[in-house]
Amino acid sequence: MSTLVTRWRTVALTSLTPIAWGSTYAVTTEFLPPDRPLFTALMRALPAGLVLLAVSRVLPRGVWIWRSAVLGVLNIGAFFPLLFLAAYRLPGGVAAVLGAVGPLFALGLAALLLGERPTWQKVLAGMAGVLGVGLVVLRSGAALDAVGIAAGLAGAASMTAGTVLAKRWGRPDGVGPLALAGWQLAAGGLLLVPLALLVEGAPPALDGSAVIGYLYLGVIGTALAYWNWFRGISRLPATSVSFLALLSPVSATVIGWAALGQDLTPLQVLGMAIALGGTLLGQGPARTRVDLTPPTLPRRERVGAAL
Repeated sequence: MSTLVTRWRTVALTSLTPIAWGSTYAVTTEFLPPDRPLFTALMRALPAGLVLLAVSRVLPRGVWIWRSAVLGVLNIGAFFPLLFLAAYRLPGGVAAVLGAVGPLFALGLAALLLGERPTWQKVLAGMAGVLGVGLVVLRSGAALDAVGIAAGLAGAASMTAGTVLAKRWGRPDGVGPLALAGWQLAAGGLLLVPLALLVEGAPPALDGSAVIGYLYLGVIGTALAYWNWFRGISRLPATSVSFLALLSPVSATVIGWAALGQDLTPLQVLGMAIALGGTLLGQGPARTRVDLTPPTLPRRERVGAAL
């Protein structure tokens, strides 16, 4: 199988994760108890992380103890609360557009930490992604809130930093993406335990639909999704993976139309096409910097070169 075919197959498989994340909005509104964002984040992260740890039977060692903690905070422990804070303080469309800024953040961080030079193609793709998502989710008269905007931008930056650092650090020899996802979900979930108890109090009573909703989010939307996400990060450029996140609000809109009977306007369809175009355009190969600094020569060779 050619390298190009393998690459696009990996892109297609990795894109299933943000598509699954798009179903979170419908599951949350239809199945879960209201006004419990931290408890919901905890129920998504910690049980899934513990199950993955039990399945992989591998614990982090050495530098990976603190690396897993850092990635767990960025990808889970900080990202989830910031995401829900933005969603609660802003209209969903505004929060989604702020999240769509993530690929542009990734271009800057990848240049700084990975040596990937941002190309005009990926910058254009990032701007197209923000425009497309805006057309899909924004509504006229959307109210703005300074705290919500700050939370939305911080959440996008947190997830982006986690993606880029996960690419920079890779993973230990013999450790697969299943264990890596388990480490981070467990670390982020443990951080959420005291936060949820302090802010929201005791866990709510759960009925049958809530149990089904949490099981879906934990298994499909978290355990399998993050395993697949980190698998993609290990095989694709970090910026390419970050552009796939644009599929999440598109998926949420399609699910809302198909399952919840929400309207789908021609302008939204246009926005979907632009967002999908930006996602595909963002899959271009990464261009790394070339080190033009001449190597240090021994003193005798320097003299000979000068002559």
